[in-house]
Amino acid sequence: MDNNCDFSPMKERLEKDIQYLIGLLQSNLSVLENEGHCVLGGLENVKEYLIGIEAMASSFYLNCYLSSFTDTYKDLSTSVQQLSSHRHGALIVVERSDSLDPFIHKGTTIDAMVTHQLLETIFYPGNPLHDGAVLIRGNKVASAGNVLPLTSKKLQDESLGTRHRAALGISEKSDALTLVVSEETGKISFTLNGTLHPINTELPIVF
Repeated sequence: MDNNCDFSPMKERLEKDIQYLIGLLQSNLSVLENEGHCVLGGLENVKEYLIGIEAMASSFYLNCYLSSFTDTYKDLSTSVQQLSSHRHGALIVVERSDSLDPFIHKGTTIDAMVTHQLLETIFYPGNPLHDGAVLIRGNKVASAGNVLPLTSKKLQDESLGTRHRAALGISEKSDALTLVVSEETGKISFTLNGTLHPINTELPIVF
């Protein structure tokens, strides 16, 4: 894991929520010991709460991973949240230690500083580059309209489309981190090391 993970408010909330989850589990254990009661309803609550904690943890670690490779992670955060609110699909791949040149079909060179306005413009529906992936190198938008390799694995969620398959594909071949905004649902996810992580869109990603 990268070293810069000083996002204290999010970390403190995450710790409190995990402690609360432990309390829920202990409560269900007490119910289980009473033969006259059923724990199914309680376990459903635990499941829903755990999903929320997972999304919050993803937000926390996303900041950790991004902040070590780009100073513009706040602009990335703002852009994906704005795109999410308008349900504009987006695919943003952040190059980390591994060069992505061998794995992508390069689109249009941009070579401009990352700003949330630029990213939102690129992914505005109807823009010729909005269907491809934006490549971030350091603090710059290196290119847009890039084509990424697709994962060959079967996705459990059949509603996930080409953007998610591309995000997983590049993360299987490199250490890149990829942000995805679903055009259908507005949900935000990121991929790393071949795994898709949901982001809690009810809270700001950056604290």
